[in-house]
Amino acid sequence: MTLESPSRSWKDYELLDSGNFEKLERFGRYVLRRPEPKALWDKTLSEAEWKRATDVTFRSGAGFGKAGKEDSGTWEKKGRTEDQWMIRYKGEQEGLNFSLRLGLTAFKHVGVFPEQAPNWEFIYRETSALVQKAQAEGKPRPKVLNLFAYTGAASLAAKAAGADVTHLDSVRQVVTWARGNMENSNLDNIRWVVEDAMKFAKREARRGNTYQGIILDPPAYGHGPDGEKWKLDECLFEMLTEVSAILAPTDSFLVLNLYSNGYSAILGETLVKQAFCLKTACKSIDCGELVLRDAYGKNLPLSIFVRMTR
Repeated sequence: MTLESPSRSWKDYELLDSGNFEKLERFGRYVLRRPEPKALWDKTLSEAEWKRATDVTFRSGAGFGKAGKEDSGTWEKKGRTEDQWMIRYKGEQEGLNFSLRLGLTAFKHVGVFPEQAPNWEFIYRETSALVQKAQAEGKPRPKVLNLFAYTGAASLAAKAAGADVTHLDSVRQVVTWARGNMENSNLDNIRWVVEDAMKFAKREARRGNTYQGIILDPPAYGHGPDGEKWKLDECLFEMLTEVSAILAPTDSFLVLNLYSNGYSAILGETLVKQAFCLKTACKSIDCGELVLRDAYGKNLPLSIFVRMTR
């Protein structure tokens, strides 16, 4: 099991400090202060230093502590902070370079989860290798499917590597947001789908469609566009089983990311092995935690990942 965090070379993001159930982050030109339940330790900087550094503070609302509503609240801005602004992700690999629009949403999210950068690096590296192999063999470009795709950073990583990308999310507004990120990154021709992920995976299996790369980052709770209910504990293994039918048996990869509290990397690895590796051999499986490391060396664990190749 490994711990991975964004490279220090990413100039548009840094975790300045963490502690006392909060995190202090710089996204481009703005510093944001947000709640963070996993920051159980003390802050390194003083409260006065946090206040001086902060441009925008998120205040939790009445839903704090309630499942599905704990992230609701309001933003308090200091000075003339914009509601939307751009940052750039320039990866460690040549060619991995895209733009992301950030925004102060009604929840504490801003349109990107920076701890996901190591997954973007993996997606770009694996996709690039598949593209080169396909070109050498005169085959079509590999297809990559991003389920629960949010504002699309993983989709952009796959597209920048040269794949045919399908981006799926059940919320039309975030798909529109992702399309804007594609356009701002000077990329094109991503396929956009607004649908329930489970329904889409089952339909693709019936049609015999397969993908060389599949990315899953499912929420703990959610709803499809037609009111379909998603609960991670009840639906995850079924989802993985359905997806296993549409992942190509060779020359393919899977990325699974989970934020739900109580899920371990070993649990994720076992789920992937059971869903993907019993009938079709898996070349490699790696699992671990994605963390943000603040300027004082404190590791803030935020999600677990499993990456598999065939």
